Amino acid sequence: MIKQLTVLAPGLLGGSVAMAAHAKGLASRTVIWARRPEVRAALETQSWCQGTPATLAEAVKDADFVVLAAPVERIIELSRDIAPHLAPEGVVTDVGSVKGHLSRMCHAALGGRFVGAHPMAGSAKTGWENGEANLFENRTCFVTPLPETRPEANERVARFWMGTGSRVFTVTPDEHDEIVANISHLPQALATSLCSRLAALPSAWREFAGGGLRDTTRIASSDATMWIEIFQQNRDEVLRALGGFEDELHGLKAAITNRDWPEVRARLERGKQYRDGFRAAP
Repeated sequence: MIKQLTVLAPGLLGGSVAMAAHAKGLASRTVIWARRPEVRAALETQSWCQGTPATLAEAVKDADFVVLAAPVERIIELSRDIAPHLAPEGVVTDVGSVKGHLSRMCHAALGGRFVGAHPMAGSAKTGWENGEANLFENRTCFVTPLPETRPEANERVARFWMGTGSRVFTVTPDEHDEIVANISHLPQALATSLCSRLAALPSAWREFAGGGLRDTTRIASSDATMWIEIFQQNRDEVLRALGGFEDELHGLKAAITNRDWPEVRARLERGKQYRDGFRAAP
């Protein structure tokens, strides 16, 4: 049992963390810090929030578990801001979707009590108002310790995310960034590029869109500012993933150009086999 869980900068994920902790009995007390007074006032009315201090120092001074739930760049800044005020037994994790640079910078600020994490959950919606207590149920959560991470801190963070309902996988920060560049960041780039391409065609065509286009491009509605930060933070791995996809697309184009229908079929079947192997959606 966590004595005090502190969530800093709650958006969709941070709000959901607090809701999940309350619903599943993971913490005796949950405190949330938000920069804007009106957000703190709104959070005070929620049953899953027991405190909304105005300062970071007050928010973390008694916390034995802290979740940094801000955008990626802000997470690093928050880690530096809270370092002087964190309780000696306090463990810190985050929800950032890029881990290499972030983990090293947060470790520099907080030492071995920082353990990076990335819950693969969310939606195109933003804000704590759209949070859900079951958002993490049966979702993958990467836990990404560094060699210098304290083993007991790593264990506490893994247990916490398992407590939210997540399927926890432990990998290095760099392994994480390679994985998500291909399974998360590349799909975002493709959905965005497809919609950008279609936007150059007659606008009336959009009215004829069926389920295939809607399913393929759903994530193109995601927040642009958030994705610019992700592409900046994971630039090298995203470029490698895009290069691999360009090769694949070029191969399909060449097969169609050359009327090599057996090759086209092989690619279609390979893609179908991969897609059919997905585990059931949460």
